[in-house]
Amino acid sequence: MAIEIGKFTGTWEELLELLDMAFSSPWSDEQYEVERQIWDQDRSIVASEDGQLVGHTAAFPQLLTVPGGQLPTAGVTMVGVRPTHRRRGILRDLMRTQLTDIHEAGQEPLAALTASEPVIYPRFGYGLASDHQEIVVPKASRALRPVAGIDEVRIRYVDVHESLERCAELRNKLALETPGMFQHDERWQQYTIRDNLTTSTTNASKLRCVVAERDGELTGFAHYRTKRAEKGYVDVQRVHAVDVASHAALWRYLLEPDLLSQTHCEMLASDDPLLDLLLDPRAPGAITRDGLWLRLVDVGRALASRTYARDIDVVIEVIDDFLPWSAGRWHLTGGPDGAACESVTRDADLTLDVRDLGAVYLGKPSLERLGRAGLVAEHKPGALSATSEALSTSRLPFLDTGF
Repeated sequence: MAIEIGKFTGTWEELLELLDMAFSSPWSDEQYEVERQIWDQDRSIVASEDGQLVGHTAAFPQLLTVPGGQLPTAGVTMVGVRPTHRRRGILRDLMRTQLTDIHEAGQEPLAALTASEPVIYPRFGYGLASDHQEIVVPKASRALRPVAGIDEVRIRYVDVHESLERCAELRNKLALETPGMFQHDERWQQYTIRDNLTTSTTNASKLRCVVAERDGELTGFAHYRTKRAEKGYVDVQRVHAVDVASHAALWRYLLEPDLLSQTHCEMLASDDPLLDLLLDPRAPGAITRDGLWLRLVDVGRALASRTYARDIDVVIEVIDDFLPWSAGRWHLTGGPDGAACESVTRDADLTLDVRDLGAVYLGKPSLERLGRAGLVAEHKPGALSATSEALSTSRLPFLDTGF
């Protein structure tokens, strides 16, 4: 039978059977219910064979922080193919259908996802736009360098649900300053405090929250669990703070657990101050993990919708074998106050693959590094260095919420 690609018109229960097979994961009914709350059936695309669902992809709208502002982005999620139907081009057809729909709708110039298998998505034009660190700090190595004002910050335990609105407001304000983070609406605020598919609750306590305050004003918060396995440890979900004293005060609390031997955080920004504040630089044993994968769906609009660290005037030839409308030469002009980008036929100053453009779009270092790897061709002397500098940002991109 031929594979048919189309909109999903069935029920969540039908889709759940496919997802359970595709991901081979022992998730609970509660975890799946949390995922259902962010599922948008109108943007659910399936592959079917003889009436059976054999593949799926979905998307949800997100407002993603990019250098200089926020940009509507399609958050791609719940991507899977039934194990009996792999290596038949089904994922390729699902991706092309989805990206074509996004392009034709004209609302979201970017698509973003987190990958269970990162080698899969570059073939569809996704580039690794952010990374983060996974750390495990032994209690014996918890010492921090002195931080001015840390003792003026009060740390206190609060109820996760009662504090959610205040904490989410603070987090969303901070998200405006960090490329790669997206705004949490009410659905996503609930998602972050419930058991979802990105969290492991095995041998874990309920989610806990501590807040940092100065003179009664909220200056930060942390969500964490305590776990008992071979070793008892603190499992940090997220830490957000408006200043370094509050940030350090929260981490000082998290690094000094009673009756537990270490502190673990799976998603720490690669430029998080904690990495510089720890006296022992080896203490965190940091492992770099891939974060947000980004795909430019509308190259011209995407390049024109961010700001640049310095004035830029460059013609970029984009190679895109998956979406033909993105391929071609794009004249980008702009600077710190804004930009413009249009399709042209003149000679290119640089040539690169669309996946590599996605990798540096949010400011992840660096285009020049990709050039040294032979992934960017420079046709005009100096164009690579100048463009790389223009794309750079003062903050490394970071995704704090998996999806």
